[in-house]
Amino acid sequence: MRPTSQDSPARRDAINVLRVLAMDAVQKANSGHPGMPMGMAEIAEVLWQRHLRHNPANPQWFNRDRFVLSNGHGSMLLYALLHLTGYDLPLQQLQRFRQLHSRTPGHPEYGVTAGVETTTGPLGQGIANAVGMAIAEKVLAAQFNRPGQEVIDHYTYVFLGDGCMMEGISHEACSLAGTLGLGKLIAFYDDNGISIDGPVSGWFTDDTRGRFNSYGWHVIEVDGHDSAAIDNAIRAAKARVDKPTLICCKTVIAHGSPNKAGTHDAHGAPLGDKEIAATRAALGWEHPPFDIPPHIYESWDARAAGAAAEAAWRHTLAEYGKSHPELRQEFARRMRGELPADFGDHVRRLMTRTHAKAATMATRKASQEAIEGIAPVLPELIGGSADLAGSNLTLWSGSQAITSSSGGNYLYYGVREFGMAAIMNGLALHGGFIPYGGTFLTFSDYCRNGLRMAALMRIRCIFVFTHDSIGLGEDGPTHQPIEHLATLRVIPNMDVWRPCDTVESLAAWAAAIERADGPSSLVFSRQNLPFQTRSLEAIDNIRRGGYVLVEPEVEPRAVVIATGSEIALAVEAQKALLSEGVPVRVVSMPSTNVFDRQDSEYRQQVLPSSLPCVAVEAGVPDLWRKYVGRSGAVVGIDRFGESAPAADLMRYFEFTAERVAAAVRSVLPRANAEADSTADQKGAT
Repeated sequence: MRPTSQDSPARRDAINVLRVLAMDAVQKANSGHPGMPMGMAEIAEVLWQRHLRHNPANPQWFNRDRFVLSNGHGSMLLYALLHLTGYDLPLQQLQRFRQLHSRTPGHPEYGVTAGVETTTGPLGQGIANAVGMAIAEKVLAAQFNRPGQEVIDHYTYVFLGDGCMMEGISHEACSLAGTLGLGKLIAFYDDNGISIDGPVSGWFTDDTRGRFNSYGWHVIEVDGHDSAAIDNAIRAAKARVDKPTLICCKTVIAHGSPNKAGTHDAHGAPLGDKEIAATRAALGWEHPPFDIPPHIYESWDARAAGAAAEAAWRHTLAEYGKSHPELRQEFARRMRGELPADFGDHVRRLMTRTHAKAATMATRKASQEAIEGIAPVLPELIGGSADLAGSNLTLWSGSQAITSSSGGNYLYYGVREFGMAAIMNGLALHGGFIPYGGTFLTFSDYCRNGLRMAALMRIRCIFVFTHDSIGLGEDGPTHQPIEHLATLRVIPNMDVWRPCDTVESLAAWAAAIERADGPSSLVFSRQNLPFQTRSLEAIDNIRRGGYVLVEPEVEPRAVVIATGSEIALAVEAQKALLSEGVPVRVVSMPSTNVFDRQDSEYRQQVLPSSLPCVAVEAGVPDLWRKYVGRSGAVVGIDRFGESAPAADLMRYFEFTAERVAAAVRSVLPRANAEADSTADQKGAT
């Protein structure tokens, strides 16, 4: 075993307790990753004991330093740190590592364990989240700090490993972090050269130092088991205020294990009883599993220091409030994550004006107008786009670019869709912001795991997706989404909105902003869509996800459900059928997710089980079958598109009012529809 640089037996105990807790918890669970916690123990001890500013008694203290474990498989390291420093994570929870309903799940989960800043596990996303957190700190400081009164002043620290470095998202996020000069972002690279398959030299030979230098980072290399060197590196990182810092720590995985250190055998499996006994002997650790002497707890307890740090900050905040009372009040509101008190009234006024204007336009343009109306009263709204600002229309008149030298409220992410999604998650997790970011709907595939993580954490992020169907036209099947709406809708906790006009677009934006318990995907068209006239009751019901848009004067004989651009087809088909004596109800369902959460009485009112249904959407049809049942029909598309003008594509794929009308005729009861036997059946799928 390579000796550490620590001469003090007490400090060696403080380091080794991290190792034994990790190996014992993994052994008890018979599952987990002991190698990384054992290898990063010195790094963790130096950071958490000498530099990290936090308050275990108040994990949500706003000006705390953020700590992100991007290599989340080493979760026992974080759980040990939280337990030892005094967070609400008792020893019994460490003993229940990876067990059902414990507060120590296999990978850190936001909202489950006090002190966990973000859910990590999918490698590379933690460092991207941390970039978002560092951006949030930078921008909030620009918005609120005043000379001599820095109410926002904290660091974001990240642990990451070889796997994070290999993932493409780390390139996306770290490249942008360097460009933005995020000087308060400090990352520790656990350079142990081992992944699950073995030594990484066979598949990962990057010049990591050169790579990060080229990004514009400050790079330091240290022995990851030399505590003095680690401490000096952190101090040097803090002194470099114009660049983020990567501290490359050369470590040995499972350091302390006589036979498995430096091997992939310790990466993702328990060490085994014999090796644990040998490790205890090698470390000089004489205590049984989960028996931690009082002097070790005393050396780690951060509650007093954390309370003092928070108290000092609150004094600064109080003085700040005397000098800047309005800013103090606004800062408090944003720390709480509350919307302005008059936000609902403001949206209602916007809705009245939007409805009166009755404009025909692409819903991506309607989205921009909604942002234009909302953003001036919502300073926490922070936007962006993945190199498509002019196409997604995510810019508004008050947009100001965030750069290395300025705060601003808009991020030019470049062509980094996945990085954008994960950085947005970091912005939301930090607090003080509601992030939105745009790309084409088909590129939601690139964002996929970032969207999933936002939904898993139930955080307020707004993902703007435009060019929502074959209606985008000439760019062809690579850019024409087919399956994407359906796959977004089946992500748990994700609300998907596909509005049909200006009014529904504004309603979708308002719903996404007001939703505090999860992310939303707003899906907009490239092509112009006609304004739909509706009653005041219908306007109110948009927020319920689905509502009656058109109701005939006599009892309807069928229902047509549609979304987005296909609403216009449904309304046109309804008029044609009415002229034939077939009254039909048209239901607009901009959000199936929200509609499904409504009470059964409302859902039955909108979609009576006694009426046959036809659903229309320019996407895969399967999701709609639960609404139309066996006797209904779906007008959809289950193949990839073509490159041609939008109007030609709509005709080619038979997204026409005639096809919708034919589908309705096909589902009418024979006794009541004389035309059923001759109706054109090709519209029903």
